[in-house]
Amino acid sequence: MSGEAEKINTEAVYDESKIQTLSSLDHIRLRPGMYIGRMGAGTHPDDGIYILVKEIIDNSIDEFIMGEGRRIDITLNENEVSVRDYGRGIPLGKLVDCVSIINTGGKYNDDVFQFSVGLNGVGTKAVNALSEKFVVQSVRDGKFRRAEFCRGVLAGDSEGDIGEKNGTWVCFIPDSQLFPKYKFQIEYIEKRLWMYAYLNSGLSLYFNDKRYYSQNGLKDLIDTEIEDEKLYDIVHYRDKTMEFSFTHTANFGETYFSFVNGQYTNDGGTHLSAFREGVLKAVNEFSGKNYEASDVRDGIIGSIAIKLREPIFESQTKNKLGNTDIRAWIVNTVRKVVVDYLHKNLELSEVLLDKVIQNEKVRKQVQAVKKQSKEKAKKMSLKIPKLKDCKYHFNDRSKFGDKTMIFLTEGLSAAGSMVASRDVYTQAIFSRKGKPLNVHNEKQDKLYQNEELYYIMQALNIEEDLDNLRYNKIVIATDSDVDGLHIRNLLLTFFLTYFEQLVMSGHVFILETPLFRVRNKKETHYCYDEEERDQAVQSLGGMSKGVEITRFKGLGEISPDEFGKFIGNDIRLIDVTVDHMRNVPDMLEFYMGKNTPYRRDHIMANLI
Repeated sequence: MSGEAEKINTEAVYDESKIQTLSSLDHIRLRPGMYIGRMGAGTHPDDGIYILVKEIIDNSIDEFIMGEGRRIDITLNENEVSVRDYGRGIPLGKLVDCVSIINTGGKYNDDVFQFSVGLNGVGTKAVNALSEKFVVQSVRDGKFRRAEFCRGVLAGDSEGDIGEKNGTWVCFIPDSQLFPKYKFQIEYIEKRLWMYAYLNSGLSLYFNDKRYYSQNGLKDLIDTEIEDEKLYDIVHYRDKTMEFSFTHTANFGETYFSFVNGQYTNDGGTHLSAFREGVLKAVNEFSGKNYEASDVRDGIIGSIAIKLREPIFESQTKNKLGNTDIRAWIVNTVRKVVVDYLHKNLELSEVLLDKVIQNEKVRKQVQAVKKQSKEKAKKMSLKIPKLKDCKYHFNDRSKFGDKTMIFLTEGLSAAGSMVASRDVYTQAIFSRKGKPLNVHNEKQDKLYQNEELYYIMQALNIEEDLDNLRYNKIVIATDSDVDGLHIRNLLLTFFLTYFEQLVMSGHVFILETPLFRVRNKKETHYCYDEEERDQAVQSLGGMSKGVEITRFKGLGEISPDEFGKFIGNDIRLIDVTVDHMRNVPDMLEFYMGKNTPYRRDHIMANLI
């Protein structure tokens, strides 16, 4: 054995010397993703810097839930965030421990915090450890204590008398070493604050002096989302542990917002399925009929929020509730409340039942077309070899479910590169041909008459509902030219028209692929815009040093070896988000409607 081989073999020895024990501070800083999810630079609403803000506000929300303090002040000054509540204030003797020693806090005591939003003894410590500056001050009965930290290490501690109201003030700056080039997007913070307001009616949140307040809770949420699109006044109910609201619109599909202890569960769970079942039973009981679920639910937009002492989530991201013992309670409560509501509001009941009857007629009209499509489905494996499936799926409830994705590609050449370089366990490929049908203003039967769109629906397994969605991420992968952008818009129109909840729940993405390859004989850089290209050229010594630049015109030009880098660990995805549902009809009408002259005039007037 050569000396070099002996050296490598010795270094690979696994013995007692390789075992390490990290302090909680070191562990948080070494593995921040375990505590706050994705890191990111602030371009995504779930990036870590927003989770840091959330964890601090959650503690203030917990005070409000327990009846202490009706106002929270939040300020953002460049990258410095401060949060001041007027609750009980952290006990002064335990202030330093509560913000720096993991698994220390009051959330374990059900008498003090019955329905906690914040994490038990973890959240504030993670914020402290991941901040280059962290200051906390607690005021209780005319006394204060203030502690200052730098990257989780105590740098100052003082106490004394003060004339302020009780409460806790936290100020922090995310660590630029861990979050390089980060920037807060105001709209992401504002959207989260509105959710806090809807879930905690009567609480005033002030962000840079702007007030976020809701008097009617989830009723205001639904009203904000759809405004004038509702067919009847919003049904709304609230007690100490449950709140729900719903109405119908003229749209297809179902849209819901569900929450547990203030946590948005974008994939629903037991509470949402029980709520849907309760509404169905109520309508059937009131009408004396036996309508199918789709007849009652098509066009519905609803929201439910519950409070649980010990919620159980199906994934680490808390996107789906798994408690099974709450189903009967929610179904029976919703059924009873809605039946009573319908009896007391007969005009509303008449409009709701008219919508259900109309849904039933539409369903029966498309049944014949649907039957033909079912016959096609039996031959799917023979007719669509372009679907390359993966081993694990989102609805398998396996540990790999959250990682699953399907790429909707443009043409066979792009699909070939992706198939050869994909992860066969979690990445599926669906290769479509040509431009999809523009389904804007089309009836539901068009979905079943168009073979390619029908097969997309079948591949995703979303014909009945989204409960059995097969892939967590639906990734649209098209060229960056005019045709590719048009195909992207047509696919987004398809999802927003028939499966709006997919987009609202954050399951639809756009794949970013590099525009340039910059290389010399030793190094290769892939660049996503002109600025990255110019920086890469400069880092390689400039064009005079024999640097070669390749401009990719389409996905098919990228080899399988190269493509593996762009759909692997370093994949770049742009999420498709919608601020409010009410924006969707006008947006689709402008971009996809039959208003070509108006669209052309708008482009000419705004062309730069």
